[in-house]
Amino acid sequence: MNYIKHFAPQKTRTEIIRLHQQKQRWVNQQKKGFLRFRTPYQAISAYQSSRVCCDHDLVRLGDPDEITLQQRQEITEHLRAFMPWRKGPFSIFGIDIDSEWQSGRKWQRIEPHLPVLNNKVIADIGCNNGYYMFRMTPYKPQFVLGLEPSVQHYYCFKALNSIAGFDNLEIDLLGVEHIHLFPEVFDVIFLMGVIYHRSSPVEVLRELLAALKPGGTIILESQAIPGDEPIALFPEKTYAKVPGTYFVPTGTCLQNWMIRAGFGDVELFCSHPMNSDEQRRTEWMIFESYEDFIDPGNPSLTIEGYPAPCRVFLKGTKT
Repeated sequence: MNYIKHFAPQKTRTEIIRLHQQKQRWVNQQKKGFLRFRTPYQAISAYQSSRVCCDHDLVRLGDPDEITLQQRQEITEHLRAFMPWRKGPFSIFGIDIDSEWQSGRKWQRIEPHLPVLNNKVIADIGCNNGYYMFRMTPYKPQFVLGLEPSVQHYYCFKALNSIAGFDNLEIDLLGVEHIHLFPEVFDVIFLMGVIYHRSSPVEVLRELLAALKPGGTIILESQAIPGDEPIALFPEKTYAKVPGTYFVPTGTCLQNWMIRAGFGDVELFCSHPMNSDEQRRTEWMIFESYEDFIDPGNPSLTIEGYPAPCRVFLKGTKT
């Protein structure tokens, strides 16, 4: 829990420590649901590499010549224990992991609009396996904290970073609902693929605003419905087969949410339709993917009959 000494505010430090210790007791239980991810993490953590490259879409952690053929087979088996791999791609000691999402494309859309990351304190909320955290490292941030409540993704990131050895990256088993514990802590917050899973999105945005330092920036990416009207879809049960989806806004609607929450300089800088080339089934993600979520007879609709999703990208500042 190195991040405490970096930036945890004094008035909430006790609560953060209490919550962290509670989560650690939970995740360290000797039960199959935890051991299935903890065991491969522990095995992979025996390998470290100084040959790391995070400058390109394919994040490379280690080179093939650093391990033996037998070690390659063992590491591959351990990496497969973290399936399904949602974010990537990665190359781990030459073992190529083709993730469900071609996440490099999202980073390409964001990169031209990044604020200064050098020497900044950053939060990546819902960080998954840390793909975007690794992509931030060439910018030399002071510290990046990933908040991720999933045991699978938590241990996957820890396994990857045990190889990479970045001491300015850390993950904790927290979610966006805990961001209020970090008042005026972050220079930059990334919230990507989360807001439509919250039943009170404007309230979440207000809490994110409070967690930014004055002058700080949020990068917000979300699933959306097409259109220019400031409206949001509220699905009956699921949207594109995804449960726990509440409001799916248009880009304009999300922009208005941000303004109403108090963000300044709000900019919708990218919007694009989703497709099965960017999100698809692979040998590292063998379950249903985008093509299974869309009406086979009408690709402009989801399987439930709602407008098919696009993705929108926005940024705003705490003025």
